[in-house]
Amino acid sequence: MVPALRYLVGARGRARGGLFGGFPRACGPASGRPRPLCGGGRSASTSSFDIVIVGGGIVGLAAARALILRHPSLSIGVLEKEKDLAVHQTGHNSGVIHSGIYYKPESLKAKLCVQGAALLYEYCQQKGISYKQCGKLIVAVEQEEIPRLKALYERGLQNGVQGLRLIQPEDIKKKEPYCRGLMAIDCPHTGIVDYRQVALSFAQDFQEAGGSVLTNFEVNDIEMAKEGPSGSIDGMKYLIVIKNTKGEEIRCQYVVTCAGLYSDRISELSGCTSDPRIVPFRGDYLLLKPEKCYLVKGNIYPVPDSRFPFLGVHFTPRMDGSIWLGPNAVLAFKREGYRPFDFSATDVMDIIVNSGLIKLAYQNFSYGVTEMYKACFLGATVKYLQKFIPEITISDILRGPAGVRAQALDRDGNLVEDFVFDGGVGDIGNRILHVRNAPSPAATSSIAISGIIADEVQQRFEL
Repeated sequence: MVPALRYLVGARGRARGGLFGGFPRACGPASGRPRPLCGGGRSASTSSFDIVIVGGGIVGLAAARALILRHPSLSIGVLEKEKDLAVHQTGHNSGVIHSGIYYKPESLKAKLCVQGAALLYEYCQQKGISYKQCGKLIVAVEQEEIPRLKALYERGLQNGVQGLRLIQPEDIKKKEPYCRGLMAIDCPHTGIVDYRQVALSFAQDFQEAGGSVLTNFEVNDIEMAKEGPSGSIDGMKYLIVIKNTKGEEIRCQYVVTCAGLYSDRISELSGCTSDPRIVPFRGDYLLLKPEKCYLVKGNIYPVPDSRFPFLGVHFTPRMDGSIWLGPNAVLAFKREGYRPFDFSATDVMDIIVNSGLIKLAYQNFSYGVTEMYKACFLGATVKYLQKFIPEITISDILRGPAGVRAQALDRDGNLVEDFVFDGGVGDIGNRILHVRNAPSPAATSSIAISGIIADEVQQRFEL
């Protein structure tokens, strides 16, 4: 076995082909905290599963958990290209548990967010995962924002968000003493959590139920098997071959892809359509210095511009007590480009040639320029933040981390705002389910999304 490839098998160790002969089970007893991945095992090229999930982020791990709990007799594996799980979009977000107020009524995004938030709070309570239901204010600071704020309030009521109320300046001060505003929506059910901790807990549930996780397995080919392994009847059953960049392979009956920033490319590998294309947008955060964190108690958000899927620069408390300010939304020149000067020629050419980015940029030129300006000049962001909390100065903040959002975009330059699930045609397409677009609030909605994925898998593959 290649030393860098790490395997974790669950309690039953049911992967086929003798992979787990003499292999130790998942490390240690259940402890309420996710275990580290174990080493050991034989070559990945000998293993087979009934179902393989490509992608070890929060959506992929939630889906794996849901599938193995629903189908305990099946062998299920998760493939993750990094050495650790949940390190990209899951590990680089603001940690907000959204209430569901923003999204178009009757959309899948709205339904799954409201349902998912309730399920997530319940799950965290059951597992002893720390969270804070600290609430959120969506604050109008300009007179022209008030009609949009009221429309957003009505949308939240349509979506079934509980506890919403419109409040006036005196009540804003009671909730957030240092915040100013003309009117606000009080969203008491918004919260915060460490989503990577949640994702690793999903992984632990999956492993304990018998699931297997392979890390350091970067998929670079998905194809139908040309013939079964010599002397093996499994080759007639496990018809899909998934290969990685090291030449190792996994065989399976069915595939579910939850590949986030690479969802379009993984779809192409399987012979399915590449549309919608993924365009990466980097979001930079600022940090409020510790001695100034008293200025913010809960989440403080601006009134969003309905033309864009981004919610605007906001104030977000974190589970560690820090306060994040942001993010902005600027084009990333690399799919996992967390630094301003990270660059990939392949990713840039893909964005220019194959997506509708040029049309999007033309339609929203001034917005893009403003976001780039704020990303470059700290003072511009501080000036914006002072609309909400005037006491903040440039000396109170530091540059912080960044995340990259996988934004689906069609060829006409339209942002794909809702979840997209699709498969393909032919022998291999009929055995694959692609989760093509799982945008924010995918982390909030992850348990609800996993139910949808499990339903789709059961129906499409007739399990």
